[in-house]
Amino acid sequence: MDLINSPSVIIQLNPRDNVGVASKAVPNGFPIDKNGTLAKENIDAGHKVALTKINKDEAVYKYGQLIGIAAQDVEPGEHVHTHNLTMIELDSSLKDFQPHPQTETQRSSRTFQGFQRNDGSVGTRNYIGILSTVNCSATVAKAAADTLNQSDELSQMGFDGVVAITHGSGCAMNTDSEGFSFLERVIAGYAQHPNFAFVLIIGLGCETNQVKTLVAKKGLEDASRLAYFNIQDAGGTRTSIKTACDHIMQMAAQHGQMQRKPASLEHLVVALQCGGSDGYSGITANPALGHAADLIVQHGGSVILAETPEIYGAENLLIDRSINENVAQKLLDRITWWKHYTEINGAELNNNPSPGNKAGGLSTILEKSLGAVAKGGSSSLNDVLHYAEKITTRGFNFMDSPGYDPVSVTGQIASGSTVVCFTTGRGSVSGFKPAPCLKLATNTSMYEKMHEDMDINCGVIVDGTASVEDVGEQIFERIIAIASGDMSASESLGYGSNEFVPWLVGAIT
Repeated sequence: MDLINSPSVIIQLNPRDNVGVASKAVPNGFPIDKNGTLAKENIDAGHKVALTKINKDEAVYKYGQLIGIAAQDVEPGEHVHTHNLTMIELDSSLKDFQPHPQTETQRSSRTFQGFQRNDGSVGTRNYIGILSTVNCSATVAKAAADTLNQSDELSQMGFDGVVAITHGSGCAMNTDSEGFSFLERVIAGYAQHPNFAFVLIIGLGCETNQVKTLVAKKGLEDASRLAYFNIQDAGGTRTSIKTACDHIMQMAAQHGQMQRKPASLEHLVVALQCGGSDGYSGITANPALGHAADLIVQHGGSVILAETPEIYGAENLLIDRSINENVAQKLLDRITWWKHYTEINGAELNNNPSPGNKAGGLSTILEKSLGAVAKGGSSSLNDVLHYAEKITTRGFNFMDSPGYDPVSVTGQIASGSTVVCFTTGRGSVSGFKPAPCLKLATNTSMYEKMHEDMDINCGVIVDGTASVEDVGEQIFERIIAIASGDMSASESLGYGSNEFVPWLVGAIT
């Protein structure tokens, strides 16, 4: 990035840009460049200021990319935001598509200390899961987990605890609907997740999402990894809680003492996520995470980017990185689906960012998307997954999901992510059991205010004390440490038991 002033006050991210980003609050009348151009109004930290005269209907560039067009004439030094910047809809196509060479991986000597499963996967945590098929069995699942977690017997056997995976759905759904398929894939993905030593699935008995059907349909018959029963068959609530606890203790005894062992980084799958973004997200935490993602891929591991509405307008950057036309078409098909989905629900895919995003300096979905895509680094795009579809191709993957963080991360974990990296500029607080979650702060001010919730301060990049590459390597090393058992900030605070949120699509009857 090109720093106009030294020390930097306004950052020009690309020579093509006609706006800069305030690295700190800029008062009216303060110089914004070496030529003595003055700010014509107060500019909040993370917000944009015009570097040149921008005429009405003229393109506005940030990151060297189009983020919208001027809604009115804008003078140098003026604040550029939602009041004078408007969205322009772009259409991507595969015309003149050229496959991107697949990113080469190396045989790495780097390892992490993980839990090796019989199917060849490796977990970063060793939880026991109790999954509910339907909201009606959620209370029993939670009560059983709470009962078991009150004892230290399981922890002495090497287990990290019992996690109740509950939700508000599972009945009154069309079994042929897309939403029902999402729910089945999510529950099956968690049931087979390597961060669970084993799972118990509890149903009510009369729900739409029948546990026996799910187990048979998704190939979950491995008795060493899964058990299940229905409350109506067990004889009611108290009996079901006791039955669940007995099942768990019996399966734990069969597994015996669990210990971490060295595993190649090729067994790591990292979810790339952002929430509560601001004007620094695309400058600091997101590109730094992108650099870490490239390192994971180069060492043979995998990363999953998601949130389709938040790559809209920047999908061309991912299309250009697709290894073949089939992968590129999969991405375009997801964009097409979203355009139809938002239209029939009376919304638009090119909606503006959230109020918090706007307060942080983001003006259009194009601007947010360009910053969000930076989390994916520069590796080749090897596959595009449907929501909660199991990852089968190593390297950089994209998974279709909404932009709502709990729904998106739920899908990424179901797809196989064993670690979550979450960038935030406003200060998101959440965790995602059974996967540990690293929080990456985009700016120093928020990091200092919410340091107990953050793992790494990426704001040092805009402060000028570290480079994107420096912080990316720090994130990479922290991923390995947390995958090996170090506790993340969100884990130390007890987050992760309430963020299982499957994507609900379709009618509830």
